[in-house]
Amino acid sequence: MNTKDLAEKYTVPAPRYTSYPTVPYWENESFTAQAWKDSVQIAFNDHADAGISLYIHLPFCESLCTYCGCNTRITRNHAVEKPYMETLWKEWDLYLALLPAKPVIRELHLGGGTPTFFSPENLAKLVQGILEKAIIHPEAVFSFEAHPGNTTRKHLDLLYAVGFRRLSLGIQDFDPVVQMVINRIQSYEEVERATQDARAAGYTSINYDLIYGLPMQTMAGLTETMQAVLRLSPDRIAFYSYAHVPWVKPGQRSYTEKDLPAGEFKHQLYEAGRNMLTAGGYIEIGMDHFTLPTDSLFHAERIGTLHRNFMGYTEQYSRLMIGLGVSSISDSWTGFAQNVKKVEEYSALVNNNQLPVFKGHLLNAEDLIVRRHILNIMCKGETSWDTYEEYEVLAKGMERLRTLEVDGLVNISWNSIQVTNIGKRFLRNICMTLDLRLWRNAPATQLFSISG
Repeated sequence: MNTKDLAEKYTVPAPRYTSYPTVPYWENESFTAQAWKDSVQIAFNDHADAGISLYIHLPFCESLCTYCGCNTRITRNHAVEKPYMETLWKEWDLYLALLPAKPVIRELHLGGGTPTFFSPENLAKLVQGILEKAIIHPEAVFSFEAHPGNTTRKHLDLLYAVGFRRLSLGIQDFDPVVQMVINRIQSYEEVERATQDARAAGYTSINYDLIYGLPMQTMAGLTETMQAVLRLSPDRIAFYSYAHVPWVKPGQRSYTEKDLPAGEFKHQLYEAGRNMLTAGGYIEIGMDHFTLPTDSLFHAERIGTLHRNFMGYTEQYSRLMIGLGVSSISDSWTGFAQNVKKVEEYSALVNNNQLPVFKGHLLNAEDLIVRRHILNIMCKGETSWDTYEEYEVLAKGMERLRTLEVDGLVNISWNSIQVTNIGKRFLRNICMTLDLRLWRNAPATQLFSISG
């Protein structure tokens, strides 16, 4: 079966798989804040030397990008910066009170929203307030997301001074028509300036976020975007499928389904972009990601240390990931917890000395088995087991995988699954066959995709 036929067969909405179980299938009813605290303490005590990951959500944006699915607060009032910083520090203190020793920070990421909404001075001050109560791992990796239009050299310099070496720029598409429709305006010159400034400041890894399937996107426009990206040569590229969920994100109602590339044409956009990136020297890593062979993410995949969590792909594993700020998700490996999504509620809870979590999931023994194998497939392209207990859990998924094996996406043995070269484009489909919670809750739904 050729790639076109495979894409037609397997293209339907699918999870991002930044967790297992995925958020829609969390058992929130059995989740409690105390159980979450207990899981944090266990994860920390069992893996204290390895260090923790820390994600900080900065939700503020000056304007709404209508394609965006993130939790944001639109405002031009920069007086919100300091109160929000103070609340983040208080939330950090609530977590520190649970831990018997200073945490070792192995990974720190600022996301949003638009982190560069904050002034350079406030961003540096925020990070310093976090780090002064922790130990920095000698191999720590600090990264932040930025809008090319408001990222100044001062942002780059001050964050570099407190340990940041990675920058992720939200590009999406250079086509001015697409930019106008999604209200995400930045010129090639602004992206070039931010990229050159970051390199001059000493940043060692620059990522561009790109999206296919956006409203009004054309093959000519995507081709020009990819040509521009190749000229600028970022170290990493995330090339995502647009997810149209206007019932969740009302901003997407500013255009309709008729404006979106769909079906075969959307797949053609993906294939064209993928082919241009690989011809330009980029190597496909995991799902949606491409790197130059000089980037550490490429090296991590080659030596088997590639990991995936709510921050995306990373080259190092940490058992405990703490998310600070509105809507942030934390992960203790045996449990997940998400913070409330409104700034006012978040601030009220933290200032009342309560962790601002409102939902979560505690993984049972079956979840932990499935999680490990899905993570292996996403990060290593293979997985294996040596106990009957694991085989029993995976058995129904293995039955579903037989169809994918016939189509050449995987090779299956009695105790392993190996993704083929063709199968790398269909990692989500492969993961979905093993997703027991998804199948139990939606058994009558066609469940394969290369997009969602």
